Amino acid sequence: MKKRRKNNHNHTENKDRISDLPDCILFHILSSLETKHAVQTTILSTRWNNLWKRLPTLRLNSTHFKTLKSFTKFVSRVLSLRDESTALHTLHFQRKGSVEPPILSKLVAYAASHNVQRLDIFARCDSVYFLPYFFKCNTLTSLNLSSSPIPNTAKKPFPSLMTLPALTCLSLQWFAFHGNKSGRVEPFSRFQRLNTLILENCQIVGVPNLCISSTTLANLTIQSNDGLSDFCGIELSTPSLCTFSFTGNPLEILYGSRLSSIEHVSIDVNVAWISEKFPSVLLSWLIEFSSIKSLAVSSTTLQVYHNRVYKLKIFCP
Repeated sequence: MKKRRKNNHNHTENKDRISDLPDCILFHILSSLETKHAVQTTILSTRWNNLWKRLPTLRLNSTHFKTLKSFTKFVSRVLSLRDESTALHTLHFQRKGSVEPPILSKLVAYAASHNVQRLDIFARCDSVYFLPYFFKCNTLTSLNLSSSPIPNTAKKPFPSLMTLPALTCLSLQWFAFHGNKSGRVEPFSRFQRLNTLILENCQIVGVPNLCISSTTLANLTIQSNDGLSDFCGIELSTPSLCTFSFTGNPLEILYGSRLSSIEHVSIDVNVAWISEKFPSVLLSWLIEFSSIKSLAVSSTTLQVYHNRVYKLKIFCP
């Protein structure tokens, strides 16, 4: 009897409890891994053989591969072997160096045809002709695009006719917005559900001002770290805007007819390159934000005021 109990005890200790979990829990665990590592779980047991093929999340990152060629082959292999009946909730693609446009086109087309909801692409590309595939992404709610420029090339144009009816969160890095025939740049008015907008190192072409027009936009973040002004002016037509955050070089004139809705403002000035215009621009912003409830400024922002024009005084009631 003692020997039998010992064997039962060993059997209990050696039992694969994780493999006995239901599929939904295993999918949740595997979705948090890089897809390369999720595929490698097939060696654990027959229970894991095809689990990765039905994952709702793909995380493809070239940093986990010895060569970019092997990474490209892996991406193509994953798309061809994945279960076609499984919807794709999230696709995260990150590739160092330049990437061939056909690869991105294939990736985006696949995501669009599998009802993707969140799409993150971080890749350097000499063309963005893959962007029209987004017109078919009626399920997309979150889009994060970073098209870091190839040296000595212009920033990539962002299509002005894109709609994306379900989109609520948009983050763009290193894109250019071109003026239309009416002399305006208004690239976001077609997004009827947009709640959060993040612009980093973007610029406009053909006109001096960027118009951000949205009745649903609540959070706006602008990061400008180029050392030069990306826009001459920013016109806000955003009656629901609650939070405004700015990081970089404040050279743009900020104005709008309905800024009283803004409650929270954050400003962080980049002191690596300081212009004499900074203090006056910042002051004009604060005048526009006269109805805010909270203001957060970095120490470098205060330094601009102190060193250039103003002396900071704090009055306590």
